[in-house]
Amino acid sequence: MTKAAFIQGDRMQKFFGIMIFITGLSFGPASAQTAGQITVTGEGVVASAADMASISLGVSTQAESAGQAMAQNNALMQAVMDRLKAAGLEARDLQTSALQLQPNWVHDEAMQTPVQRGYIVQNMLTARLRDLTILGQVLDAAVKDGANTVNGIHFEHSNSKSALSQSRILAIADAKAKAFEILSAAGAKLGKIVSISESGGNYSPMPMLKAAMDSEGTPVAGGEIGFTTQVTVVFEIIQ
Repeated sequence: MTKAAFIQGDRMQKFFGIMIFITGLSFGPASAQTAGQITVTGEGVVASAADMASISLGVSTQAESAGQAMAQNNALMQAVMDRLKAAGLEARDLQTSALQLQPNWVHDEAMQTPVQRGYIVQNMLTARLRDLTILGQVLDAAVKDGANTVNGIHFEHSNSKSALSQSRILAIADAKAKAFEILSAAGAKLGKIVSISESGGNYSPMPMLKAAMDSEGTPVAGGEIGFTTQVTVVFEIIQ
């Protein structure tokens, strides 16, 4: 073997040796290795002033015959509905929720047995008000026109979808902040999100936070409505 061939072969051996050494090295990822997962729950609450209300009211009448009881009830309920429409409620805002006709049974002391005394008709109506400033006046007017049953008022918000979306954003931010705080205290770092699940997504009245009173008529407090969303988020832990 010539001297030139020996030098060339020696260079090739060194080159392949370097390549083998580089190939044998283990290069880790740019970020640190994951070391498990952490699961946290976040909650978001958005409070919005109520701007709508649904009223459940009705007319109850009693008469000797079923026909008389029904006729009296029809006349009174029609007057109530006319009053509500005159106050600005549209046909879509009025819905009959219950209509009952039944015998009126009373206890007879002398006979010690139930005795029928005519008939009772009850007609229930759900009315939705889109202007809370007239709520008290509408209630007073409906009672004067014949409504003798009020089963309750349910306050609502016209843009509940937007409020719930905001509560979801807050819930995710809350979960992330909790996970970051826990891992920082433990000397670890927050990794990527593995999974997200949602629960809640509901709303409930929060009375006494903000009152909306009528200048006239029955006083009412619309208060605020709380939109709540809860999420469970799983994060990777980075060491």
